[in-house]
Amino acid sequence: MAALKTVLQVVFLVDALALIGLVLLQMSEHASMGGAFGSGMSGTVFGRDVTKDPKKLATGILGGAFLGLGLLLVVL
Repeated sequence: MAALKTVLQVVFLVDALALIGLVLLQMSEHASMGGAFGSGMSGTVFGRDVTKDPKKLATGILGGAFLGLGLLLVVL
């Protein structure tokens, strides 16, 4: 049981570091001075298409894994 908990803690740590790195890599719409004047909508006519952004999908998966592993570690 202790070995399983140690493995889950290592996976939890790797997941947390990957999630931090992925969130820091994502570009904000208002990252530059032009974002204050509405140029953050320059991806398409109606704004940037964030539904097809693979970073958003990966962030959701890593976040879900983070929550699931956290709950599992609390139970163990």
